[in-house]
This record gives sequence, C-alpha cells and structure tokens, in this order.
Amino acid sequence: MNPKSTLNIAGHPIHPMLIPFPVAFFVGTLVTDILHSQSDDPFWPAASNWMLTAGLVMAALAALAGLTDFFGDSRIRSLRAAWLHMIGNIVLVLIEAVSLWRRVVQGPDFIVPTGLALSLIAVALLLFNGWKGWEMVYRHRVGVSEETSNSAR
Repeated sequence: MNPKSTLNIAGHPIHPMLIPFPVAFFVGTLVTDILHSQSDDPFWPAASNWMLTAGLVMAALAALAGLTDFFGDSRIRSLRAAWLHMIGNIVLVLIEAVSLWRRVVQGPDFIVPTGLALSLIAVALLLFNGWKGWEMVYRHRVGVSEETSNSAR
C-alpha cells in the first residue's frame, strides 16, 4: 500500500494543489528583483514585496498541508526525501521571510545586490525541494491512490 496523504479532498492530496502558488510567487520575486536591478521604476520593488508576501502566505498554507501528511503517516516520515523536502522548505521560507523583513526595513536599496542574491538562492532551493517532492510522489508513491498505481503497472 502506498503512503497516504492525510489531508485530501475526495482522495486528492491538498499539498500538491497548493505548492504551485508559493513557487510562482517566489520565482516572480526573482523576476521583479531582476527588473528592479535594470530600472529605477518604484513599481518593481513594490511588486517584489507583494510577491514575497503572497508567497509566504501560500507557503504557510502548503506547509500546514504538508506537515499534516508528514505527521499523518509514519511511512512518509521514514523517507529521507520527505525529511530533505521539509527541511529545504523550512530553510526556503526562512530566507524569504528574512528577505521580506529586510526589504521593509531598508527599502529598495536592500534588493541590489542582497535581495537579488537571496531570491536566486530561494529559486535554487525551490528546484531542490521540488525534486525531493517529485521523488516522494513518483518513486515512493506518496499520496498516489492504489487504483492509479495498479493501472500504471
């Protein structure tokens, strides 16, 4: 039997439904940071702050769903990929929270180069964390229904 997703709607895990939002917002932050580095337009730093804020809110929701699954099935907790995924996402959220805090305190001057560097690190972490999430689903079958597993074989 595959490890089950504890938090789901009609058998569909909620965590993978939520994760595209913080991913898009954090990548959007990198894009707006790059645009700010090339322009004096005050729109771009404001857009970065909004992207970071929305990303952190959605990351919190995705984290709640992910932690519910993590603690809901001991088989998930036994996976090294699950631990790396969780730790990587905690580090990602901490980096983005510090970045937002410094942007609010220091203003747009923080973005180049430090905020931009943090956004690059965040996107690199997104790639790693996404790879580990993919590994849990496609290698360890976390949250995959038995019917789907049997029809794929």
